[in-house]
Amino acid sequence: MTKTVEFYFDFGSPAAYLAATQLPHVCADTGAELVWKPMLLGGVFQATGNRSPAEVVPKAPYMTIDLQRFARRYGVPFVHNPHFPINTLLLMRGATGLQMKEPARFGAYVDAVFHAMWVEPKNMNDPATVGAVLQNAGFDATALLALAGTQEVKDRLKAVTQEAVARGVFGAPTMFVGDQMFWGQDRLDFVREALDA
Repeated sequence: MTKTVEFYFDFGSPAAYLAATQLPHVCADTGAELVWKPMLLGGVFQATGNRSPAEVVPKAPYMTIDLQRFARRYGVPFVHNPHFPINTLLLMRGATGLQMKEPARFGAYVDAVFHAMWVEPKNMNDPATVGAVLQNAGFDATALLALAGTQEVKDRLKAVTQEAVARGVFGAPTMFVGDQMFWGQDRLDFVREALDA
Protein backbone atom coordinates (compact mmCIF):
# COMPACT_ATOMS: atom_id res chain seq x y z
CA MET A 1 0.00 0.00 0.00
CA THR A 2 1.37 3.43 -0.98
CA LYS A 3 2.23 5.68 1.94
CA THR A 4 0.82 9.18 1.90
CA VAL A 5 1.76 12.57 3.28
CA GLU A 6 -1.28 14.67 4.10
CA PHE A 7 -0.20 18.29 3.82
CA TYR A 8 -2.36 20.86 5.63
CA PHE A 9 -1.39 24.31 4.37
CA ASP A 10 -2.42 27.93 3.97
CA PHE A 11 -0.82 30.34 1.49
CA GLY A 12 -0.38 32.87 4.30
CA SER A 13 2.31 30.74 5.92
CA PRO A 14 5.83 31.26 4.54
CA ALA A 15 6.84 28.00 6.21
CA ALA A 16 4.08 26.24 4.24
CA TYR A 17 5.57 27.73 1.05
CA LEU A 18 9.00 26.30 1.92
CA ALA A 19 7.48 22.91 2.75
CA ALA A 20 5.61 22.94 -0.57
CA THR A 21 8.90 23.39 -2.43
CA GLN A 22 10.35 20.27 -0.77
CA LEU A 23 7.53 17.78 -0.15
CA PRO A 24 7.19 16.71 -3.80
CA HIS A 25 10.89 15.68 -3.72
CA VAL A 26 10.48 13.86 -0.41
CA CYS A 27 7.48 11.97 -1.77
CA ALA A 28 9.21 11.16 -5.07
CA ASP A 29 12.25 9.82 -3.21
CA THR A 30 10.16 7.62 -0.91
CA GLY A 31 7.46 6.54 -3.36
CA ALA A 32 4.79 8.30 -1.32
CA GLU A 33 1.71 10.19 -2.47
CA LEU A 34 1.35 13.85 -1.52
CA VAL A 35 -2.23 14.73 -0.50
CA TRP A 36 -2.81 18.50 -0.43
CA LYS A 37 -5.20 19.73 2.27
CA PRO A 38 -6.07 23.42 1.88
CA MET A 39 -7.24 24.78 5.22
CA LEU A 40 -7.85 28.22 6.71
CA LEU A 41 -5.06 28.99 9.14
CA GLY A 42 -7.05 31.81 10.71
CA GLY A 43 -9.78 29.31 11.56
CA VAL A 44 -7.22 26.96 13.09
CA PHE A 45 -5.76 29.78 15.19
CA GLN A 46 -9.23 30.79 16.35
CA ALA A 47 -10.12 27.23 17.33
CA THR A 48 -6.84 26.47 19.11
CA GLY A 49 -5.92 29.81 20.68
CA ASN A 50 -2.69 29.89 18.65
CA ARG A 51 -1.46 32.93 16.75
CA SER A 52 1.01 33.85 14.04
CA PRO A 53 4.70 34.14 15.03
CA ALA A 54 4.56 37.53 13.26
CA GLU A 55 2.37 38.78 16.12
CA VAL A 56 5.08 37.98 18.70
CA VAL A 57 7.36 41.03 18.57
CA PRO A 58 10.76 39.38 19.31
CA LYS A 59 9.91 36.28 17.29
CA ALA A 60 8.94 37.93 13.99
CA PRO A 61 12.42 39.17 12.90
CA TYR A 62 14.01 35.88 13.99
CA MET A 63 11.50 33.88 11.96
CA THR A 64 12.22 35.95 8.85
CA ILE A 65 15.96 35.27 9.16
CA ASP A 66 15.38 31.58 9.89
CA LEU A 67 13.09 31.17 6.88
CA GLN A 68 15.77 32.80 4.70
CA ARG A 69 18.31 30.28 6.06
CA PHE A 70 16.08 27.38 5.07
CA ALA A 71 15.38 28.89 1.64
CA ARG A 72 19.14 29.05 1.02
CA ARG A 73 19.53 25.45 2.21
CA TYR A 74 16.77 24.31 -0.13
CA GLY A 75 18.01 26.46 -3.02
CA VAL A 76 14.66 28.20 -3.48
CA PRO A 77 13.77 31.91 -3.65
CA PHE A 78 12.11 33.53 -0.66
CA VAL A 79 11.26 37.17 0.00
CA HIS A 80 9.36 38.22 3.10
CA ASN A 81 6.07 39.77 1.96
CA PRO A 82 5.93 43.40 3.19
CA HIS A 83 2.12 43.28 2.91
CA PHE A 84 1.91 40.47 5.48
CA PRO A 85 -0.43 39.49 7.08
CA ILE A 86 -2.67 38.70 4.13
CA ASN A 87 -6.27 37.53 4.39
CA THR A 88 -6.12 34.23 2.52
CA LEU A 89 -9.81 33.27 2.71
CA LEU A 90 -10.46 33.85 -1.00
CA LEU A 91 -7.14 32.29 -2.02
CA MET A 92 -7.81 29.14 0.01
CA ARG A 93 -11.35 28.90 -1.38
CA GLY A 94 -9.82 29.11 -4.86
CA ALA A 95 -7.48 26.22 -4.05
CA THR A 96 -10.35 24.20 -2.61
CA GLY A 97 -12.59 24.89 -5.61
CA LEU A 98 -9.96 23.81 -8.13
CA GLN A 99 -9.12 20.72 -6.12
CA MET A 100 -12.80 19.77 -6.21
CA LYS A 101 -13.68 20.74 -9.79
CA GLU A 102 -10.45 20.99 -11.82
CA PRO A 103 -7.80 18.96 -10.01
CA ALA A 104 -5.49 18.96 -13.04
CA ARG A 105 -5.08 22.74 -12.64
CA PHE A 106 -4.66 22.71 -8.86
CA GLY A 107 -0.85 22.52 -8.98
CA ALA A 108 -0.50 25.47 -11.33
CA TYR A 109 -2.73 27.54 -9.05
CA VAL A 110 -0.77 26.61 -5.93
CA ASP A 111 2.52 27.47 -7.64
CA ALA A 112 1.21 30.83 -8.89
CA VAL A 113 -0.21 31.91 -5.54
CA PHE A 114 2.78 30.80 -3.45
CA HIS A 115 5.08 32.58 -5.95
CA ALA A 116 3.05 35.78 -5.71
CA MET A 117 3.05 35.57 -1.91
CA TRP A 118 6.64 34.64 -1.12
CA VAL A 119 8.81 35.21 -4.19
CA GLU A 120 7.66 38.34 -6.01
CA PRO A 121 6.06 39.31 -3.40
CA LYS A 122 2.72 40.94 -4.20
CA ASN A 123 -0.07 42.49 -2.16
CA MET A 124 -2.52 39.60 -2.30
CA ASN A 125 -4.91 41.55 -0.08
CA ASP A 126 -5.75 43.56 -3.22
CA PRO A 127 -8.43 41.90 -5.41
CA ALA A 128 -7.04 43.51 -8.59
CA THR A 129 -3.59 42.11 -7.84
CA VAL A 130 -5.04 38.65 -7.21
CA GLY A 131 -6.93 38.87 -10.50
CA ALA A 132 -3.76 39.85 -12.38
CA VAL A 133 -1.77 37.01 -10.81
CA LEU A 134 -4.43 34.49 -11.82
CA GLN A 135 -4.74 35.87 -15.37
CA ASN A 136 -0.95 35.77 -15.81
CA ALA A 137 -0.99 32.14 -14.68
CA GLY A 138 -3.53 31.28 -17.39
CA PHE A 139 -6.67 31.26 -15.25
CA ASP A 140 -9.97 32.94 -15.93
CA ALA A 141 -9.96 35.04 -12.77
CA THR A 142 -13.67 35.86 -12.95
CA ALA A 143 -14.67 32.21 -13.31
CA LEU A 144 -12.29 31.13 -10.55
CA LEU A 145 -13.56 33.77 -8.15
CA ALA A 146 -17.13 32.67 -8.92
CA LEU A 147 -16.17 29.07 -8.15
CA ALA A 148 -14.52 30.19 -4.91
CA GLY A 149 -17.77 31.88 -3.88
CA THR A 150 -19.98 28.80 -4.18
CA GLN A 151 -21.46 27.34 -1.01
CA GLU A 152 -20.09 23.89 -1.83
CA VAL A 153 -16.53 25.22 -1.86
CA LYS A 154 -17.02 27.31 1.30
CA ASP A 155 -18.40 24.26 3.11
CA ARG A 156 -15.52 22.06 1.96
CA LEU A 157 -12.83 24.51 3.16
CA LYS A 158 -14.61 24.82 6.50
CA ALA A 159 -14.87 21.03 6.80
CA VAL A 160 -11.16 20.46 6.08
CA THR A 161 -10.24 23.19 8.57
CA GLN A 162 -12.43 21.55 11.23
CA GLU A 163 -10.95 18.14 10.35
CA ALA A 164 -7.46 19.58 10.84
CA VAL A 165 -8.33 20.94 14.29
CA ALA A 166 -9.94 17.63 15.26
CA ARG A 167 -6.69 15.86 14.33
CA GLY A 168 -4.61 18.16 16.54
CA VAL A 169 -3.42 20.71 13.98
CA PHE A 170 -2.58 24.10 15.49
CA GLY A 171 -0.49 25.73 12.75
CA ALA A 172 0.83 25.48 9.21
CA PRO A 173 2.33 23.59 7.65
CA THR A 174 1.26 20.33 9.30
CA MET A 175 1.98 16.96 7.75
CA PHE A 176 0.59 13.55 8.64
CA VAL A 177 2.16 10.21 7.80
CA GLY A 178 -0.50 7.81 9.02
CA ASP A 179 -1.29 8.94 12.56
CA GLN A 180 2.06 10.68 13.06
CA MET A 181 1.79 14.47 12.99
CA PHE A 182 4.67 16.78 12.06
CA TRP A 183 4.38 20.55 12.39
CA GLY A 184 6.66 22.95 10.59
CA GLN A 185 8.76 22.84 7.43
CA ASP A 186 11.79 22.16 9.63
CA ARG A 187 10.36 18.69 10.39
CA LEU A 188 10.68 17.34 6.85
CA ASP A 189 13.54 15.03 7.88
CA PHE A 190 11.15 13.33 10.30
CA VAL A 191 8.51 13.07 7.57
CA ARG A 192 11.07 11.35 5.37
CA GLU A 193 12.05 8.98 8.20
CA ALA A 194 8.40 8.07 8.79
CA LEU A 195 7.95 7.29 5.09
CA ASP A 196 11.10 5.17 5.01
CA ALA A 197 10.12 3.20 8.12
